[in-house]
Amino acid sequence: MKAAELFDLKGRVALVTGASSGLGLRFAEVLAANGASVALVARRADKLKAAREKIESAGGKALAVEADVLDRAQMVGAFEQAERAFGPVTILINNAGVAHSTRAVDLAAGEWNRVIRTNLDAVFFWAQEGARRMIEVKAKGAIVNIASVLGFGVSKGTVAYATAKAGVVQMTKALGNELASKGVRVNAIAPGWFVTDINRDYLTGAGAGLVRDIPVGRFGRDGDLDGALLLLVSDAGAYMAGTTVVVDGGQMVALRG
Repeated sequence: MKAAELFDLKGRVALVTGASSGLGLRFAEVLAANGASVALVARRADKLKAAREKIESAGGKALAVEADVLDRAQMVGAFEQAERAFGPVTILINNAGVAHSTRAVDLAAGEWNRVIRTNLDAVFFWAQEGARRMIEVKAKGAIVNIASVLGFGVSKGTVAYATAKAGVVQMTKALGNELASKGVRVNAIAPGWFVTDINRDYLTGAGAGLVRDIPVGRFGRDGDLDGALLLLVSDAGAYMAGTTVVVDGGQMVALRG
C-alpha cells in the first residue's frame, strides 16, 4: 500500500481540543490536510475564527466550537456541533493543557487544581465521551492524548504538570486496554520541549539552556509531531493501542544514558 493511502483520512471527522493556537492548531491543520473534517475546540473565539479560516483557505473543512474543556455541558455540546456539521467524531485529539512554573512549596491549592483538572481530569472525560459516541455508532475510532516527556522525568517547578502528564500516560494504557476490543484505539504522544504559547517565555529565557540536553540539538518545531499524529490516527497505526510515542529529539535517551 502506498503511504498516501495508508495515512488517508478522507471521510473521518476529528475533534481537537486547544485548537486555536500552538500544537493544537498544527494538529488540526495536519488532519484537515490529509482529508479529515475538523472541529476546532478552544475558549478564544477570535483565535478560533482565524484558525478555521486558515484551514478553509488551504482547502480543508473546519468548524470553530467555543468551549471550555472543564465544562461538561460545553463538552457534550462540542461533540453535538461536530456531529451536526460533519457526522460522528471518529478522531479525538486531547490537546488542551496549561502549565506552571511554581516550585512545590509555593504552589497554591488553586493552581494545583487548575493544572490537574485541565491536564488530567478533562483528558479523561473528553476521552470517555468520545469513546462512548464512537462505540454507539460502531465506528473505528482513534483517541490521541497529548502527554509530555515530563510524564517520565521531571524538572524543578513542574510538580503539578508532571504529575498530570504521568497520569495521562497511565490513563492511556488503561483506556487502550479497555477500548481496543470495542474498536477504539487510545494512544498518546509525549512531546519533548516545543516552543509554544504556554512556555515561550521560559524556553526563550531562563530555560534556553535546556537545549543542551537534546541530542538533536534544538527544540521541537512545526512538523516534528506530524508523523506521530498521522501514525496514531490512521490505518498506519491500526495495531497500536495503549502506547505513548515519545517525540523529543532523543532527550529521554540521553538522560537515561
